[in-house]
Amino acid sequence: MNNQMTRTLALELAPFRFLVESDIPFVYENIRRLYGSAVSDCLDKPDYYVSVKKAEGIRSFYRPQARFFADQQEPFQPLQQQQAYAMLEWGMNWCIATHEMQHVIIHAAVLAKDNKAILFPAPPGSGKSTLTTWLAFHGWRLLSDEMALIQPFSRTVLPFVRPICLKNNSITLAKSWFPDATFSTIASDTHKGDVIHLSPPEDSWQQSCTPAEIIGVVFPNFRADQALQVYQLNKTESFMQLAQNAFNYGVIGDDGFSTLCQLIEQVPGFEIFYQDLAEVDAFLQQELIDATD
Repeated sequence: MNNQMTRTLALELAPFRFLVESDIPFVYENIRRLYGSAVSDCLDKPDYYVSVKKAEGIRSFYRPQARFFADQQEPFQPLQQQQAYAMLEWGMNWCIATHEMQHVIIHAAVLAKDNKAILFPAPPGSGKSTLTTWLAFHGWRLLSDEMALIQPFSRTVLPFVRPICLKNNSITLAKSWFPDATFSTIASDTHKGDVIHLSPPEDSWQQSCTPAEIIGVVFPNFRADQALQVYQLNKTESFMQLAQNAFNYGVIGDDGFSTLCQLIEQVPGFEIFYQDLAEVDAFLQQELIDATD
């Protein structure tokens, strides 16, 4: 490999700092385009050192592949080289989900208004990221598309602002809704289908160090041709669904259990079935944001 072609970029993504190395030009071009002012060329004492590089040997010429490394670990199998940027984003998620123990981490989108945050835990296929995109570009502040970082024994959630990951039909929708937004190159034929990343509005970046207080938990379920249906969950139902979406709940032990119990005791939980995103927006505003004034 020609090391002169390898570039290193620093990402200040509060509360974490990444040093990213790649010899694949479109990877660092995507980073600069999507992360904007969070990118620098120098960073002391990063929390994570990651790299995504071209596979060597025969894979340099025949069906080129890319490999992801976190320090000296290689947690994934090599992927097609055209999927390298998506691989980097997934690898950064893996770093936090695997190693971060200072916060209770939930697989959830987090959006806020007036520093009042709502968690949206959901499995793949629920429409979470499409809903996240709509809200982020309609007056809500994005804290995260993937991970809620909750301070133990509190309702405080920290931002971890990153691009939103969109898949398949959601890509077409987002580009039609927000044609002037900043998108990555596409990674086609991944295990999730076609994948693209979308940079959130500038306001989310500018408030990337501003925490928010959780006021509700909403489990979204997209259903085509269905009017909005809302079901308020009891505390046991809310806890079980939230625990199923926790990354490090079992690892941090009593702190994680107590934090989730305290959260569920203090905020309402809902499961929603929807097709119209504007209806969801109105419900969130009226029943959660305005209700806490």
